[in-house]
Amino acid sequence: MISSLKKKIQHLTTKYIPEVVSIRRHLHQYPELSYQEYQTAAYIAQKIEEKGIHIQKNIAKTGLLATIQGKNPKKKKIMLRADIDALPIKEKNVSPYTSKHSGVMHACGHDVHTASLIGVIYVLETLKDNFEGTIQCIFQPGEEQLPGGASLMIKEKILENPTPSLIIGQHVDPTLPVGTVGFTEGYAMASGDVLHLKVQGKGGHAAMPHTTINPIILSAHIVLALQQIVNNYRDPLHPTVLSFGKIQAGEAENIIPNHAIIQGILRTFDTSWRKEAHKKIIQIAQHTAQAGGGDCVVTIQKGYPALYNDPHWHALMMHAAGLYIEKKHIQKVPLLMTTEDFAYYTQKIPGCFYRIGVGNAEKYITPLHTDTFDVDESVFKTSIALMSWLAIQALQNIHT
Repeated sequence: MISSLKKKIQHLTTKYIPEVVSIRRHLHQYPELSYQEYQTAAYIAQKIEEKGIHIQKNIAKTGLLATIQGKNPKKKKIMLRADIDALPIKEKNVSPYTSKHSGVMHACGHDVHTASLIGVIYVLETLKDNFEGTIQCIFQPGEEQLPGGASLMIKEKILENPTPSLIIGQHVDPTLPVGTVGFTEGYAMASGDVLHLKVQGKGGHAAMPHTTINPIILSAHIVLALQQIVNNYRDPLHPTVLSFGKIQAGEAENIIPNHAIIQGILRTFDTSWRKEAHKKIIQIAQHTAQAGGGDCVVTIQKGYPALYNDPHWHALMMHAAGLYIEKKHIQKVPLLMTTEDFAYYTQKIPGCFYRIGVGNAEKYITPLHTDTFDVDESVFKTSIALMSWLAIQALQNIHT
């Protein structure tokens, strides 16, 4: 049974790869930013409807939901997810499929995620007599920008009527060789918050600093003081990153400005500690500024929650992966301090989010979010087949 199904998936994957590569290259050539993915959504719908598959459109404006019904479709349900938006990056690659939209690029692999899921839909639709239940496939907008397209799709009640037992997602990873898959049990990716601090001082002539309260100096003290949060208060069992990437103040070298702006990020995993860290950031920043005669207004934009892989489903899916690909190509990968709005789904239902290798030792592939990022397109041999396989195995492991 397993051998027969495996051979069918392998055959269908091989059949559809050329079309999926073509789809990926089209998506890469015509990227669209978060919440502006109108042409992308129309193209995805066209490619799915061409196969006679039902797809619901205009969810959270540009989101899509394709439905594949196996035998006894009401018996059980799972979901698969891909994200469809691109980044505001000007691509430097020179290839037949370089972005034609200046300043916009699929530098995070969402074109691969989307094309892969379309391929998965083609495979599963062909095999729908081989499984019981329903598989719904999400094409989600706005992963790269708050409030996160996942949260908007959830508000549109896609996780209801009935609630799925599991949601599966995958993400390209250039640090893993193509053909390799990485799994992380439990917390896999961090929560993420954006910090904005306005440090208020008193401006004046730089040659007479005694008549001023220099917000630049206050900002330096605040940034250093805030490192206490990571160094002194954090429980070592809960990894935390507090980084500042922007300090902006002043217009001239001989003028002390009235205020300065500090911007940064907070990444962690524990919900309680996250709340406590917010309080400490505000307290330390304000007290430090006030001690120097100034003040500080702290605004914290709460971002995505931490992504949690359900341990039960993680174990089942990792075992199932080992029945399809060689176990030497399956890795346990460490948690990451980057964020992913797939986490919103995992707050509502059990989730399994794994990493799919796109690296190639013979061709240097730059990191995600860089202007030269690309993938080894042989990834589709794994990304399509494995997600198709895992989806069917997941349904078989739901006992109603």
